[in-house]
Amino acid sequence: MFALHRIAARPAAHHGLYSPKTYQPKIQTAITTRRTFVSEAIQTASDGFLDLALALPFPAELPAYSGTIILVTVVSRVLTVPFSLWAKRRQWKTEEVVLPQLLQERPLVFQRVHAEMKKDGFKGSREEAIKEHAKRAQPILKARQKELCREHKCTVLPTMLIPPISQLPLFVGISMVLGRASIPPSVLDSESFLTLTSLTHGDPTLTLPIMLGVVTFANVDATRFFVTPERAAQEQRQEELNARKRAAGETVYQPRKIFQNTLRLAAVGRILIAALVPGSIQLYWLTSAVLGLFQTWAIEWWEHRRRAARALQRQALSSSPLAPQTSTPDIALSRVRKHKAKPHST
Repeated sequence: MFALHRIAARPAAHHGLYSPKTYQPKIQTAITTRRTFVSEAIQTASDGFLDLALALPFPAELPAYSGTIILVTVVSRVLTVPFSLWAKRRQWKTEEVVLPQLLQERPLVFQRVHAEMKKDGFKGSREEAIKEHAKRAQPILKARQKELCREHKCTVLPTMLIPPISQLPLFVGISMVLGRASIPPSVLDSESFLTLTSLTHGDPTLTLPIMLGVVTFANVDATRFFVTPERAAQEQRQEELNARKRAAGETVYQPRKIFQNTLRLAAVGRILIAALVPGSIQLYWLTSAVLGLFQTWAIEWWEHRRRAARALQRQALSSSPLAPQTSTPDIALSRVRKHKAKPHST
């Protein structure tokens, strides 16, 4: 009797402000409002793009809408250049400030680890001692490197992520605007450019998507065109060091290589995705990739000239009669040499 009374009275408990009949429509209304706002913003930007194409004084040889897509792409890439320069300066600070300081502190770290092993009474063969010494020293050096990067404001993760993240909002936004402008019926249907028979349809020859993949691959390996002999030798030494670490059973993380391999996989994915989008988006993506390649070449050329100038400066200082005779005038190095020389003097 009481159970039936509760079941019968349960629907009456929902009447009021939070009943499903009044609460669910409020949620749907809020979602619809947000969707309407985004759709209206994209539609407004799309209309503005079409009006801009008609207002710009392009020559008769250049189609108005295709020329506007190229112009908008150039402006968007220029807006993100400061972030790339910011990341490059942080990379220089890591190479020219953090790593030399860490190199100077290595003898002290090795000496401290050796003293700790001696204090702990470590016993083993020479190979086991070297392996144990590296096992204890590497975490200390890595922690010190992170500390120096934080001190000099050049940590690795923001340096790698900020440039692509700064380009993402403009890239996605412009792609959405062009996609909305390409929905039939559209004035873009009447314009052709290069191998595109219409800006509202994809390239029937797949030339633009394939070119997009090729340019993306070239952008990943663009730094190889400006590698100095000194840097190539440094990378070779680093590869040999990593090979020895792997042979010793250590795990070697190379964020730069992981990032480059990810971009190579993304290049293949961009070909497949670009084949499915309208021609206006294909033109925008290809133009952006080409400009990104030229930007990478320009920055790498700047870095190449800078490295060459610094190498000449170091060579001039080393040949000067006032230059110090030792290349590493660190107190720790002299202490290590004296410590090693003691057994031979007895």
